[in-house]
Amino acid sequence: GLQRLLDGLEQRQRLGKTIVYNLNPKDNEMLVSLLGNFQAGPSVGKLQFGAAWWFLDQLSGMTRQLDALSSLGLLSSFVGMLTDSRSFVSYSRHEYFRRLLCNLLGSDIERGLLPSDADLIGHLVRDVCYFNAKRYFDWA
Repeated sequence: GLQRLLDGLEQRQRLGKTIVYNLNPKDNEMLVSLLGNFQAGPSVGKLQFGAAWWFLDQLSGMTRQLDALSSLGLLSSFVGMLTDSRSFVSYSRHEYFRRLLCNLLGSDIERGLLPSDADLIGHLVRDVCYFNAKRYFDWA
């Protein structure tokens, strides 16, 4: 159903930037693959696989979400973590996300899947944790 909805919008040139959030990790790979079909246009990462949240914003859920995105999507255009509150406690959640992201990248470097290039990986981390969202939402 989602494929037909997105395709119908795309055919009528009405598909804008969209972030799709998933509450069932069994659908991660399917959603990342589906969203990859709709990346044409001027926006980098036009359709985003949203960060694991709600009852998936813990070690297992966040790791599975990042693994699916880095395996089948484009991690470098990911807009990163979100929060649904303005509470001070939310800051620790973003710190947890950054640590998990860096752990994933570090593990991939150790396994030889990514280059051991601190500048390159540092740029990727800064983009995912800040600059991609700034660009995606057109924040000055």
